[in-house]
Amino acid sequence: MKFDDLKIQLAWDRLIAIVEEQAQTLIRTAFSTTVREAGDLSAGVFDTRGRMLAQAVTGTPGHVNAMAASVGSFLRKFPADTLSEGDVLLTNDPWDGTGHLNDFTVVTPVFRKGHCIALFAATSHIADVGGLGFGPDARQVYEEGLLIPIDHLFSKGRLNHTLLTIIRANVRDPVAAEGDLYSLSACNDTGAKRLNQMLDELAIDDIDLIGNVIIENSAAAMRAEIVQIPNGVYENAMTIDGYDEPVCLCVKVSVDYDKIEVDFSGSSGMQSHGINVPLTYTQAYASFGVRCVIGGDIPNNAGSLNPVQVSAPEGSILNAQRPAAVSARHTVGQMLPDVVLGALAKVIPDRTPAEGASCLYLPVLMGGEGICDGATGPSFVINPFYTGGTGARPGKDGLSCTAFPSGVKNTPVEINEVSAPVIMWRKEYLTDSGGGGEHRGGLGQIMEFEHAHQQPMVISKMFDRIDHPANGLDGGLSGGKGGAGLSDGTKLRGMGRDEVPVNQRVIIKTPGGGGKGDTTLRDRALVRTDIKAGFVSAEAAKKVYGLSTDEIDRDGRSNHEE
Repeated sequence: MKFDDLKIQLAWDRLIAIVEEQAQTLIRTAFSTTVREAGDLSAGVFDTRGRMLAQAVTGTPGHVNAMAASVGSFLRKFPADTLSEGDVLLTNDPWDGTGHLNDFTVVTPVFRKGHCIALFAATSHIADVGGLGFGPDARQVYEEGLLIPIDHLFSKGRLNHTLLTIIRANVRDPVAAEGDLYSLSACNDTGAKRLNQMLDELAIDDIDLIGNVIIENSAAAMRAEIVQIPNGVYENAMTIDGYDEPVCLCVKVSVDYDKIEVDFSGSSGMQSHGINVPLTYTQAYASFGVRCVIGGDIPNNAGSLNPVQVSAPEGSILNAQRPAAVSARHTVGQMLPDVVLGALAKVIPDRTPAEGASCLYLPVLMGGEGICDGATGPSFVINPFYTGGTGARPGKDGLSCTAFPSGVKNTPVEINEVSAPVIMWRKEYLTDSGGGGEHRGGLGQIMEFEHAHQQPMVISKMFDRIDHPANGLDGGLSGGKGGAGLSDGTKLRGMGRDEVPVNQRVIIKTPGGGGKGDTTLRDRALVRTDIKAGFVSAEAAKKVYGLSTDEIDRDGRSNHEE
């Protein structure tokens, strides 16, 4: 059977609408604020061979692209022809899922006339899975929480009560954990219903032929984009803070006619704490880095992903082997697009941005009786998301307080204060944190908060770019450094768990993005506008951009001048 172009386009448009409704269902029904408010999730539809056909616009590259590989792991354990209507599978295994225990992936087969015709998959970040809690301090995955191998959450429509009882007994917030699993199941169910409605309207019984066309067209379009890049091997390296010693990330990007190979040989070895990265997460963000500047308009699916092959040596920090600790894998993995873009800047400099803050700042705040000495009252755990600045873009300034590459949102102040006994006293742009250049890097932010009831609490930190800020490009300057401390002046290390004493406020600064181009080329009017907005201080305008006092005063001094 063949389909005309119109029917294929209609099917494609409907698939995109279906997976987006799938993602929005997940957001509307999620219990964890990481999903409901920040959008830390993924959703997509797959054929029975495990090939991703379409992904929701809402979601993170780390989840989406890693999930694209993880569905294959589900099918290896439970082939499509062994599944039954009403089955729902799940796992949070970092090596079969999306890289750490906090991410649960749920896969649901779609049946039509008694046959499995497709699968819907979704992933969301659950705030707590037991163990030491979300953070980098563990030395093996066993300490990081409860690991669920690929298994049935529902079997022929019947809930696996034993599994759910085990999960509830091992987490600090069992209501949220259970609710999020139902939410994942509900969003896949929505996708399945909408897919069957689409097939009814198109008068077809499966998606195999349409899926083949989608994948073949996407692969051909991606290869056509790669062919336009000059053949060669382009290298780059980045040094980041790591847990207790710097980590080196090295890459070779090889362009060979219509394919690209990304090789991370030479990168640091596995670490003794939880910043190691399973290969699927490495592949997810490295391929995303390529797609940012090559084939960005091509749909993201199995076809467009296949021409970009990503590898890292076994035992390296980017191909961590069981049972390595991996909880904070994002602190390293989210740096990879910038590493890859730095290599591609040597062949397509007009498309590539400077380095940005890259990794999210994800403090885990815990308190209440039994959490730390002297604490009373009910226990709580929240995991707010904070972002830094992106690197300056070709022809444009960087974006301030914007999550690149993850694409998630900052958690609103009001949500943090409603979800836990925390008061946020300050949340504002961090002046001078954007790296100088013809195009300025995006700004980070500064937050100040404390326990609302004058009690101690615990903060688990996974912060980088405190010692090694984002580098500028083409003569641009580095972005501002991140940091964490207490209101009495005590500095906190970037990684690990610390207790916050009574009456002390936590102060967090997120990093800024690097600048692009020589600072002397920046439009003076833009500098004066930045001063008025509080993005750049008058002192930095003089030192970095060479403005005179008269030039700064031309539009009046900024109220933010230091």
